[in-house]
Amino acid sequence: MASTTDSAAKSQDVAKIDAGPLTSSQGTTTVADVVVQKIAGLATREIPGVHALGGGAARAFSALRERIPGATASAGQGVSVEVGEKQAAVDLQIVVEYGVSIADVARSIRRNVISAVEGMTGLEVVEVNINVGDLHLPDEDDETSAESGRVQ
Repeated sequence: MASTTDSAAKSQDVAKIDAGPLTSSQGTTTVADVVVQKIAGLATREIPGVHALGGGAARAFSALRERIPGATASAGQGVSVEVGEKQAAVDLQIVVEYGVSIADVARSIRRNVISAVEGMTGLEVVEVNINVGDLHLPDEDDETSAESGRVQ
């Protein structure tokens, strides 16, 4: 009889372990996709060598949005996520600065995104996929500022 009691106690312990930090006997916490998306976007922007997030169209739309008074840039731009009950997967579209090691930047992004998402949400990040879609050249800023100063 003691063995059935021990096995029942062990199965309850396993259930508690498998439940994860977002589920308890007092309720369940659900984290929305947009929350994980914003955390991952902000964590990515913290890394030196990351110029911007998003593809060309998303960056163009963001540039237009910045010109509208009171509008703010989206923290989740260039980030897509899949969020389950216990795990999350993150896909990033980034633009890197010319001259940085893309491998080092990607490694730093993964480390920072995983740390931020897991620390803030309690979800396990199973993967962070990074797509480097463009390279920002230093003289690109000079060209855009010269164009914007041409007509006032």
